[in-house]
Amino acid sequence: MRGPSEMSTKTPHLHTLKDLRCTALNRIFALIFTSAIFALFYHHFLHLLHSSTTTTFFLHLTLLFSDVILTFMWATTQSFRMRPVRRHVYPENLPQVMDHPDYPKLDVFICTADPYKEPPMGVVNTALSVMAYEYPSDKISVYVSDDGGSELTLFAFMEAAKFATHWLPFCKRNRIEDRCPEAYFSSNHSRSSGIDELKMIYESMKMKVESAVERGCIVNGHIKTDDEREAFKKWTAGGFTRQDHPTVIQVLLESAKHKDITGQEMPNLIYLSRQKSKTSPHHFKAGALNVLLRVSATMTNAPLILTLDCDMYSNDPKTPLDMLCFLLDPKMSKYAYVQFPQRFHGTNKNDIYGGENKRLFQINPIGMDGLAGTNYVGTGTFFRRRAFFGGPSSFLSAENLELNPNHVVDKSIRSDTILKLAHNVAKCDYESDTKWGSKMGFRYGSLVEDYYTGYQLHCEGWDSVFYHPNRAAFLGDIPINLNDVLSQNKRWSVGLLEVAFSKYSPITFGTKSRGILMGLAYSHYAFWPIWSIPISIYAFIPQLALLNGVTPFPKVSDSWFYLYVFLFLGSYIQDSLDFVLSGGTIQRWLNDQRMWLIRGISSYLFGSIDFFLKSFGISSFGFNITSKVVDDEQNKRYEQGIFEFGVASPLFVPLTSTAILNLTAFFVGLTRVILGHGNMEEIFVQLFICGFGMVNCWPVYEAIALRTDKGRMPMKTTMVSTFVALALYSVASLIFQI
Repeated sequence: MRGPSEMSTKTPHLHTLKDLRCTALNRIFALIFTSAIFALFYHHFLHLLHSSTTTTFFLHLTLLFSDVILTFMWATTQSFRMRPVRRHVYPENLPQVMDHPDYPKLDVFICTADPYKEPPMGVVNTALSVMAYEYPSDKISVYVSDDGGSELTLFAFMEAAKFATHWLPFCKRNRIEDRCPEAYFSSNHSRSSGIDELKMIYESMKMKVESAVERGCIVNGHIKTDDEREAFKKWTAGGFTRQDHPTVIQVLLESAKHKDITGQEMPNLIYLSRQKSKTSPHHFKAGALNVLLRVSATMTNAPLILTLDCDMYSNDPKTPLDMLCFLLDPKMSKYAYVQFPQRFHGTNKNDIYGGENKRLFQINPIGMDGLAGTNYVGTGTFFRRRAFFGGPSSFLSAENLELNPNHVVDKSIRSDTILKLAHNVAKCDYESDTKWGSKMGFRYGSLVEDYYTGYQLHCEGWDSVFYHPNRAAFLGDIPINLNDVLSQNKRWSVGLLEVAFSKYSPITFGTKSRGILMGLAYSHYAFWPIWSIPISIYAFIPQLALLNGVTPFPKVSDSWFYLYVFLFLGSYIQDSLDFVLSGGTIQRWLNDQRMWLIRGISSYLFGSIDFFLKSFGISSFGFNITSKVVDDEQNKRYEQGIFEFGVASPLFVPLTSTAILNLTAFFVGLTRVILGHGNMEEIFVQLFICGFGMVNCWPVYEAIALRTDKGRMPMKTTMVSTFVALALYSVASLIFQI
């Protein structure tokens, strides 16, 4: 653990660290809750010892297995509550630490892969927002990796480079805070000199780009210069496909040569599409980032790197100054990166899909920050380039001098020498028989390469920082339909299990490398998908038991009943307090909890099945891009807080089956009580679980029976789900009769 303060005594205070007041209460409650868990296990063992039939024995064994997993996941959660901290920075002290010319260079990596799922104008807005940072322009280089190899994306950035010469001086002259053009022009901005003309230039650029995307090609009238024609020849020459094409590197702006309309230097802007071959591994986003890492080393080799998702634009132009408050501190030389939280715009009032992911992106990180630092979440992260070449006390030499993080680039980024070297390190076979992806760069071996990279860096001895400013440093888009949300979580589940069951499993390797608390923190994420086991068990087993007249839970008059009440209320109340105290609302917390249950019965379940099938060589999985394109009707329903079920997705089947089974079991159990065939005291817990499930499944009931819009539940899904529920009941009836 780190001490209470991390600031140099020889330099002005750049940052401070403060423990949260809830720490002591968290530790005390953890001890009390642990005692209650041991009591629960004792209760389970009593039932197992006194089970009268094989069926009831296995019923209680199943519930015990479920509670063991819940206990494990609860234990991993406690690592985040042992020492949560908050940080504060003092960027006003930076001038006392360095002069203006001494600002370190910054390379920005932005990845995109499909112009139809990730519209080029969105990527352009992200790039323009960081090009306009309140930072020396000649120190910034923006690299755009286009893994789709699309001429549409290149065209969009050619237009963006022209617009940037107007946009950057406008932002700095007027001290604009919203430096993402789309966000600025759509806001209630103050009137500034030249704004109408600037907006016309932006709208003209936007119209050109969007019309090109709609047509699927670039018209000759939009290509003005010989350099532009030369750039597009690779696409017109033939044989150029998304999965098989040569490297494309296009320098769109060079700081030393290009000026804005006021005569000031522009940031470097480079378009890159790495070489692709059908027979070579792509390694998805991590592969693209490693190519960016090498290409940028040959061209600018900045000591600091910012990685951004293509839809995560800068919301605060002074963010790099906040970052420098940490990475310029000589006491923090072993810190690999500064992580800013993912925050989102466009969420509806109550965030019905839990897209904010407050626990993942805001609550848990402050707990990890009090240990050895938070995990890398793939965007909004400032790295030391040095961190990708071995631990803080060791250094892995790159294949050639030009990739060494200490190498100084002294040639023009347009020179033949630099471009030749850049093309060479972007080849698809460059990494063969090297340590790239295993010991150097961003790490391969998991679909969640961001989590795995941060984890490996921590295991190598690096620490990290989580800084959560009041004004969001970055804002991004979230999926606004349920199928996209669940599909995204399914992919995460597969990737996390790849780490959990590897030789680098956090529960063993992570604990050995960084201690028990960091090991548990990373284990919480790695084993995240196993939430599907207890959630699925409690979604089906008590209900099936109730339908067959079996009661595995204590009566209301039994003293053990109050143990269940304490465990349920204790965990939920603590979680709600964490959520609300971090700036959330009760309604958002309720929706977040609903989505946790929904993900458990769908995404986590399907992700776990996919992973284990692949482990036995039965199936394979790939990387699916979440669409950033928004349908107007769908967006309207989202704003009204209405769930979107408009596609016949397999992910909806277990969810709908759960809704049907809980509804049936609740009314069958209640009817028995009313007719005198059942005892409310005996089945109260089961009725409560059914009712709890029904409340959380209310959007499903609406989608099945009460809605007529395009987002209703497809009849096919309802019929298949009904059949699954009937099949489960039939099998359970046979088992309970044994």
